[in-house]
Amino acid sequence: MAGRLQRIEIAPNCSLSARGAALFFAGLCLVSFGIAGTMAVRGFWPVLPFAGLEMALLGWALYVCQRRRSQREIITVSESDVRVESRNASQSVEIVFPRHWTRVTLRRPHSPLHPSCLTLESHGRRCEVGRFLTEQERLGLAQRLTRLIGRMDESPTLA
Repeated sequence: MAGRLQRIEIAPNCSLSARGAALFFAGLCLVSFGIAGTMAVRGFWPVLPFAGLEMALLGWALYVCQRRRSQREIITVSESDVRVESRNASQSVEIVFPRHWTRVTLRRPHSPLHPSCLTLESHGRRCEVGRFLTEQERLGLAQRLTRLIGRMDESPTLA
């Protein structure tokens, strides 16, 4: 059938809600500044700037994690093409490859401390997908995409 589509949507695992992050941050601020205030009253006033710096860094880290919640990658495989749409809170980018000439490549890392790199490639263009997945999830996605897209110069039927 010409109208068959396979759609894969991937997103990072962000289990902490915005409300949960705010409550967590408020609770830690209360504890940290409570201890720092007690120490300042006893004459150890240099503790206060360090507590403030700690909470500022924690707030920044929580903000970055919460921004990541809006990331999505949608991979759509049709009979004729492969579309990769990358979304975040502020923008959406779509790249289209001809399915028949698209190659799925999983590159091993140069070091055991780095993640592998899963890319879709065709006609000199490349698009990395699954950057936020674990190694096991990335391997599973590579196998699924290889089954759907096929090797270069072959296009299996979409079931």
